[in-house]
Parts: sequence; structure tokens; C-alpha cells
Amino acid sequence: MKPLNIRTRMLLAALLPLFLISTLLAAVFLTARFDDMQTAYEQRNRSVVRQMALASEYGLFSGNLQQLQALAAGALHEADVRQVLVMDSRGQTLASAGDGAQLPMPPLITSEQQGFDSQAQLDWLAQPVFPSDVPLDDLFARNSVGPEQVPIQLGQVVVVFSRHNVDARKRQMLATGGGIGILSLLFGMALAVFLSRGVIRPITRITQLVERIGRGDFAAVDKLHGQAAKQEPLHELQSHIRLMAERLALAQGALEQQVTLATQALREKKDEAEQANQAKSHFLAAASHDLRQPTHALGLFVSRLAQLPHDARTGELISHLDASVRAMQNLLDGMLDISRLEARAIQVSKRPFALAALFEQLQQDLSAEALDKGLTLRVRPTDLWAMSDATLIYRVLLNLVSNALRYTERGGVLVAARRCANKQVQLQVWDTGIGIAPQHQQAVFAEFYQVGNAARDRTKGMGLGLNIVQRTANLLDHPLTLSSRLGRGTCFSLSLPLATAELPVMQALPKDRQLADDVSGKWALVIEDDDLARTALVGLLESWGMRVAQAQGPAQALQCLAEGVLPDVIISDHRLQEGLSGLQLVQQLQQQLGRPTAACLMSGDTDPAVIQAVQVAGLTLLHKPVRPAKLRSLLRHLLMAQRDQRLTGEDRS
Repeated sequence: MKPLNIRTRMLLAALLPLFLISTLLAAVFLTARFDDMQTAYEQRNRSVVRQMALASEYGLFSGNLQQLQALAAGALHEADVRQVLVMDSRGQTLASAGDGAQLPMPPLITSEQQGFDSQAQLDWLAQPVFPSDVPLDDLFARNSVGPEQVPIQLGQVVVVFSRHNVDARKRQMLATGGGIGILSLLFGMALAVFLSRGVIRPITRITQLVERIGRGDFAAVDKLHGQAAKQEPLHELQSHIRLMAERLALAQGALEQQVTLATQALREKKDEAEQANQAKSHFLAAASHDLRQPTHALGLFVSRLAQLPHDARTGELISHLDASVRAMQNLLDGMLDISRLEARAIQVSKRPFALAALFEQLQQDLSAEALDKGLTLRVRPTDLWAMSDATLIYRVLLNLVSNALRYTERGGVLVAARRCANKQVQLQVWDTGIGIAPQHQQAVFAEFYQVGNAARDRTKGMGLGLNIVQRTANLLDHPLTLSSRLGRGTCFSLSLPLATAELPVMQALPKDRQLADDVSGKWALVIEDDDLARTALVGLLESWGMRVAQAQGPAQALQCLAEGVLPDVIISDHRLQEGLSGLQLVQQLQQQLGRPTAACLMSGDTDPAVIQAVQVAGLTLLHKPVRPAKLRSLLRHLLMAQRDQRLTGEDRS
């Protein structure tokens, strides 16, 4: 849209107030006049109907149809009357006159009614006719007042009126008012043009001066200033603008020089910050990997130590040692989950699933923890299904319930699901804990933030659970809400799309399936370049009854195969020292074996690219430190899947 020039703007400044005032005055007076005309029209119509009702009383009482017809015909001489109907007490028409417009006539009424047909612009009024109540002076009437009697209705009168005349007068009045307003605007425009001639020219020149200054053309300012006459009303203002332009020219040169120096300094600082950020990232990645390696080995050694015979005092010491290792592992796992959520390295697989299975697993996993604290963990049964990633939703519920049990001293925790009106299912975790104050309800979702744990007591968690919950909910695009009252408890609610229940798929399991649910006697090839981690892992696998072949790198792993080792499962570190990654080595070993061989990778590297590459290859990646129970469960699963695959291949052959 083209901007308006100064002349047009001045005209608008003069005419718009005039137009606004004229329009408002005309609207006010016309509206008041229209209301008066409408009121007079309605009052006259009401008077005509009532007079018609009084005049037809005798005719209805005596049944004189000629009189009623004469009254109806006579009413048509009144202004705006289009139709007249006289009805008896049964609703039958006794007399009618007019053009017979098809209007919805009311049934027999006991009070005055009216209506309006917007399409035909017709009003109708209905008036009931009752006998006149004439008091008689009866000397023999009793003094006591009897019960009030309801008068008998003789009939009703319906009169139809037309609004065309009233509307025509309104339109005429509107046209007259509009004409007067247009004449006023034309007069105001002529007066504004005449008065603005002496002001527009200097204002136009000032506008050009400011425009040249805005473009940085300070030399042209003196030329335009020389065209101004001294008698112009804005000559002094133009002189001040010229002085301002000269000072701006000097300031511009100094400012450009300062900007150049500042830009160079910022560029140098930016390069330093990027280099520092890269160095920090490399340091954190290396520190995380190097910290996970000994922690991983320590966890395996403690697990192996717990299996050996020992006295009660040593057992208590091992228990404390195991708790310390678990706390360190939980912290590293929490940091890993956060880094994966930040990097969007978690693959989301949404599909319908039954909430009952998740609730059952949740109660099995956390009932013992609740029992140890003397709390009640209630999981309300449900038959609802939801559409989401069941694994991630279970992690969310696990974090929420664990957090609720940690901060609840008496009472218990309730897990429930309820159907919402907008095709949503809401998962709720209630507790009777200490509650969260309003000023902390947003901060509890931040990393390492804990209310009332300034001493960083590790028994109260690490402050990562709720942050992981919120990040996971954002990843799944599920709303998460929190409501809490101090001393009363807290409720977390997660909304999921409701899904239709699906029929369970029943699979026939072989009778000897349970035989594969044990790792004892199976061959494992362990490839690990860290001596402590390899020694700890080999000792743990051997304690489970497995036969283990170990290698420090790719060359020793290939030599094991050459010596006749046929492993049932391959466990390899991802970062090796001989040019091959663990993923590449596992694929090479599987190809050389020439038969289905289960395999998994371990790594202290949390790079999202590594996680994605292992997932694409169809393998499982365990991040160090690895919990022994999780490792054993994975080995059982891999061996069972391998056994089923071999049985399927034999059946096909």
C-alpha cells in the first residue's frame, strides 16, 4: 500500500473529525427519530386493535355477523391496516376483510399478543374479547364478597398491519440526513484545502529534508534549505534541521569507526567462544566415557563379590558398597537419558497398547519399595487403551511413582487412569506426601532441582526424574500437569490419546521354551580393550555358568574363531583400538561364523550418532555402567530369539 503524502494527511486530519462528528450526530438524531416513529406506529396499531375488540363485543355476544363484517370492512380504512379477522370463542372466523395474507394465526388467547413477519414486513396483533363488567346496584345482594369469577371469553380480534409506509418515511429521512452530511463534508473539505495551502509547502520541504537525512545525504540538505523563504512560518524549524544534519554527519563518521572496531572484537570473541565450546564438548565426552569405564567395572566386581560367601559384617559392607555404586549408576543413567532426549536420539514408536499391562508391571516393580517404607501402592484396574509409545510411558510412570514414594512418609500412592470427554485418557499419580509449594511447582522440572534437599542427600534422589518426565512428555507431545497442596500431597496428570482396544494375539509357545531361559553352559565371546572392565565382565559371566572366550581387540577375536570357538553370543565394546568399531567387528564376526549369532554392544560413549548407527544395524546397545541384572535379562532374550530363529529355519528345511 502506497503511503499517504503530507497534503492528503492534512486533509484527512481536518475532515476525519468533521466526518466522525457529523456521522455520530446524524446517527443519534436519526436513531431517536426512528424510535419515535416506530413507537407511534405500534401505539396506533394497539389502539386500533383494542377499539376493534370493544366494537365487536356486542356482535360476538349477539351473533350479529353483519355487524362484525361491517366493523372488519370499516377497519380497513385505517392507515396501514391490511387484514382484519374476527373469531368466536371456538377459534372459528366469523368475519374477515383484507388481502388474506398467509400469516401464522395464534390459537384462542386470553391476553394480548403480537407477532412480525420479516419477509412480508407485516405485524399482527391479537386482542381477546371479554364481556364488559357493568356493576349493578342490587339492594338484595349479599354483603359478603363471593369468590372471584373468571369472565367467559366471547372471541378474539386479529388485525394485520403493514410496515411499508413507516419504512418509506424512515428511508426518506435517512436520505435527507445523508444529503445534509455530504454537503457539510464538501464544505469542510473546501475550507480545509483553502487554509492548508500556506502550511503544506513548508511541511513538504521539511519532509524532504528529513528523508535526505535518513538516507545519509547530508550534502543535499543545504540545497533544499536555500529554497525556503524567510517569511515562511516554518523557516526556523528548517534551519535547526540543517544544523542537526551537520552534527549527524560528524557523529555518523565516528560511529562507523566504532562499529568497525566493535565488530572485529565480537568476531574474535565469537571464535574464542566456539573453540571453548568445542573443547568443553570434547572434554565432557571424554570424561563421561572415562568415568563410565571404571564405574562399569566396579559395578560388575561388586555384583560378583556379592555372590561369594561372606559373613554378616562383610555382607553389610558389600550392601553399602552396592548402594553407592547404584547411586553413581543412577546419576550416569539419568544424565544419559537427558542427553538423549536433548539430542532427539530416542526413537518414538506410537501404537495402541493396553494400560492394564503397564499398571501390572508397575505394581510388580515398585510394591517392594513401597512395602519397605510402610506405604500403600494402589494401582486401580482399568480396561482402557492408549495410543503412544508404551516403553516411554512406562518410564514416565516409573519415575513419577518412584518420586512419589521417595517423598511420602505416610499414607500411600495411587495410580489411576480415567477417560476424558475429548477422546483422551488421563494417567494420574496421586500421593499423600509433603506437597510442593506454588513457587516451586515450575522449578521442580529443572535438572538437579530438589525442594528441601540443599545438602544433596542421595537417598532423596538426584533431581533428574521429573526433568526426564517432562522432556519425555514433550517428546511424545503429551500434556503434563501438576497440582499440589502443602502437607496434603501431589497429583501428576499425563494426557494420552484414547485408542480402541485390540484383540490379543495368542502365540503357541513350545513346551521346551523354558530351557532357553538360562545362560548356563552357553559360549560367550567378550571383546573389551579395558583390562578392568574385561576382567570384571568375564568373572561375572563365568559366575553365571557361562563359558567365556575373551579378546582385547579385533585381532584376538578373529584368532578365537580360528581356534574353533563358536560363540552363542558376542559381547563387544564399541570403541576399540585397532581401527574397527565394535559394530563393524560384530558384523564381520557374524559374517565369518556363517550362522545366526546373538550379539550386543557396550559403550561409555553417549554420542547420538553411535546410538542411531547401532539401532539401524538391529543390535542392542548397553550404556556403561551396565547393571548385571539387565545384562543377564538381555542375554536370555537374545539366546531365546536365536534359538527360535534356528528352530524356524529347521522347520522350513
